[in-house]
Amino acid sequence: MNANLQIKTISDGKYPQNDRQEFMRDVERGLSSKKKYISSKYFYDEKGSELFNQITRHPDYYLTKCELEILEDNKREFADIFGESSFNLIELGPGEGIKSRIFINEFLQRSLDFTYFTIDISRRYLNQIVKQFNHDLPKLKLIALNSDYFSGLHWLSQRSKRRNVVLFLGSSIGNFNQDDTQVFLKNIASDLQNDDYLLIGFDLRKDINILNKAYNDSDLITRHFNLNLLNRMNRELGGHFDLDQFQHYATYNVYSGAMESYLLSRKKQSIPVDALNRSFSFYEYEPIHVEYSYKYLIDQLEIFAENSGFEIVKNYMDSKGYFVDSLWRVRK
Repeated sequence: MNANLQIKTISDGKYPQNDRQEFMRDVERGLSSKKKYISSKYFYDEKGSELFNQITRHPDYYLTKCELEILEDNKREFADIFGESSFNLIELGPGEGIKSRIFINEFLQRSLDFTYFTIDISRRYLNQIVKQFNHDLPKLKLIALNSDYFSGLHWLSQRSKRRNVVLFLGSSIGNFNQDDTQVFLKNIASDLQNDDYLLIGFDLRKDINILNKAYNDSDLITRHFNLNLLNRMNRELGGHFDLDQFQHYATYNVYSGAMESYLLSRKKQSIPVDALNRSFSFYEYEPIHVEYSYKYLIDQLEIFAENSGFEIVKNYMDSKGYFVDSLWRVRK
């Protein structure tokens, strides 16, 4: 089947797409702030996504290995739980599709009645997933939604009354602060039905040395990943950032439980951004905050679930206790 015929572009206007105008507004707001910042969502242009995939495969980055272990070890149990009736398997942000493929292979082998929906803002990534899965998994019923997560979920809720199983794998939930996490989870629940499932990944608190190593990898891929944000501003907004004049810095905040990533200006400088028709001044070693990666205690998951309309069915952890995929059920 033609991949383009399986990709639907969805936008209900409620959640704006990350277009250039939004990028411009967010950059101006962030770099004009007393404490400069840029949202981590802008990491993921084509080059940024490629670098992130390299990070996930790096030996210093434990998260992906831990989650793959969880999914592989428990795929039969998940098939037993989800396969009681027909369902939609909905993945928010599939990446390279490595994790969901573990489920899909098991579900197809057991002849479960399901359709796989993958939702992502990047049409390029959806094209790759659709072509790859069409080739490797010809029996899979697949529909890709090119949209933000919530527009895609809302579109699907209006067209299907099947039970839903939503996958939000990886540790992306950790990029939100506590308030935004609660809003995000409530938005997911709002377009789900009673007894629908959400399987969501949380990175757990652990030895600080392990965290620092993961976010300051020995091959400097994370450094290139963060600095690529400046490259994107140069390319898309006519910025004049010299990447050699900025330093990647990641550290663990013992009070908040978050890895925090910054870009530090190595010198006092003023940098024009042509699209904004203005310049931004930096003092020597002034930071731009670019990412939070919160790490959690198991007890926090119960609070998040309860406050957003879910109940925890079971927590699945890797053998080291570094990571958890938590299975939640909607309770309205």
